[in-house]
Amino acid sequence: MSAPLRVAVLSFWHVHADDYSRRAQEHPATELVAVWDDDRDRGQEAAERLGVEFVADLPTLLGRDDIDAVTVTAPTAVHRDLIVAAAEAGKHVFTEKLLAPTVSEAEEVVAAAERHQVALVVSLPRLYHGYTAAIQDVLAEGRLGRLTHGRVRLSHGGAVRNWLPERFYDPETAIGGALTDLGCHPVYLLQLFLGARPDSVSATYRAVTGRAVEDHAVVVAGYPDQSIGVAEAGFVGRTPFTIELSGTEGSLRYSDAEDGVVVTDADGRHVLEVGPDGPDAFDQWVGHITHGTRAEDNLERAVELTRLVVLANRSAAEDRAIHPAEQEATR
Repeated sequence: MSAPLRVAVLSFWHVHADDYSRRAQEHPATELVAVWDDDRDRGQEAAERLGVEFVADLPTLLGRDDIDAVTVTAPTAVHRDLIVAAAEAGKHVFTEKLLAPTVSEAEEVVAAAERHQVALVVSLPRLYHGYTAAIQDVLAEGRLGRLTHGRVRLSHGGAVRNWLPERFYDPETAIGGALTDLGCHPVYLLQLFLGARPDSVSATYRAVTGRAVEDHAVVVAGYPDQSIGVAEAGFVGRTPFTIELSGTEGSLRYSDAEDGVVVTDADGRHVLEVGPDGPDAFDQWVGHITHGTRAEDNLERAVELTRLVVLANRSAAEDRAIHPAEQEATR
């Protein structure tokens, strides 16, 4: 493997493509060398802006020996095809969420990476933030007692202020709207705190701006232990990112508009300092490539995230709760 690792970008469809490209340029162990995009104009513009080569033909790019790895910021609908092709070419893959449109495709992608011994990591950034670690410490200490309720909300005004590209509202390529994109963060955090697999999922989607996909969404997950989780996401307003957890012995709240994690228990109200963020997903990816290891936890959570989002999309489409016996139908 070369040092630094030579990285190419597969598509500038997603708004985070620039972020990961800059990350590849700035990370001490990686070098950005090329861009591919099925939209030639978009790809050439990005390549010129970043000062790297544009390659119009995907098989040509994946066949090059001077490229070790790729970042995938393409439409969700083509994740399976792109990531499997990259894995078969021996390229390590860092990808935007969702991992794939369906659970079976997500599992196929993971299996392809394993089969071809390439490092695959999905961008689930809030798992590695300081507030998440602080909350996990509180839960590990049992300060809230038995968890009974969780709520995570994340929103921005991209749909009403029109800074999100219109392609984000195409149901065929994006697969979904606010929940499938921004809502992934509340979903995987709820899964971290309450559990990966609820036994009931009920979703309500609405389109304030009249787009073809939802621009705000609420998902309610019921768990076998009788706890309830609520994930909220929207493109139609800016409210503070918020995590609220309640248990039989106390509660906690974190908001990016306030300082610290606030814990209320039998001893009163306590504000806990949030420590620094851990290594981000990109840095972990580089580490897995360097050491020849597998991102076990990341990939397991990425597949379970896909499973819950697919269930939520089905619930919203059918206007009913989806239950465990039907989960295999989501594959």
